[in-house]
Amino acid sequence: MMGDRDYRSIIKNAVDSIGRELEIEIDAKDIKTIHLKEVVQCLRRSYYDRIEPKEVERRGFNDLLSGLLRKLQYGSDPKEFSIEDIKLRGHADMIADNSIILFRPTNASLESPLANDLLYLNACMWIYDKTDGVIIYITGDREEIMFSLTRDKKMFEEIIRRVRVLNDLLKEQKTPILEPSSDCMECQYYQRCFITKKNTKQVSLAEMLGLGKD
Repeated sequence: MMGDRDYRSIIKNAVDSIGRELEIEIDAKDIKTIHLKEVVQCLRRSYYDRIEPKEVERRGFNDLLSGLLRKLQYGSDPKEFSIEDIKLRGHADMIADNSIILFRPTNASLESPLANDLLYLNACMWIYDKTDGVIIYITGDREEIMFSLTRDKKMFEEIIRRVRVLNDLLKEQKTPILEPSSDCMECQYYQRCFITKKNTKQVSLAEMLGLGKD
């Protein structure tokens, strides 16, 4: 027996606490600096993170992998890329052998990299002026899945477009449009986007069938 202590809650609180320490720092008031993380994910989510934030629920220590590596001596320093009067700030997990390296957790074996990870990696290659990059996915059972990429200009132009869009929406205090994806179900703002308050009223089966009382 391990006593009556709720160890699951203790571990969850520890993960949340470490996660806050490792989170990429974003100054919500500085709309002239947009972080790469903000534009590879749903812009509405990034907007809410700045305007009316709600803490994300972390599932385990595997989610902390990228942040831990950035904090180690092997991690890179953040770097900025100027887009007229806006600064795009990126932060690669590691730079080795003149290549950008990202580490990401995954629950299952992947046949291709996730789209937002590709966008992040490609943009990092332009920000740090590197031509090659690698994404390494690590599963819960320690399997490593690696994908390599050579930088692409059109993909980076899409990032630049999204930087300008987010900057404009923040200036105008306008909520971005919905960008539905597989990430929505785990987003802390799911209910703001998809669930509306309903006027619930109990009805009988007869009323549902349109049968009134005689």
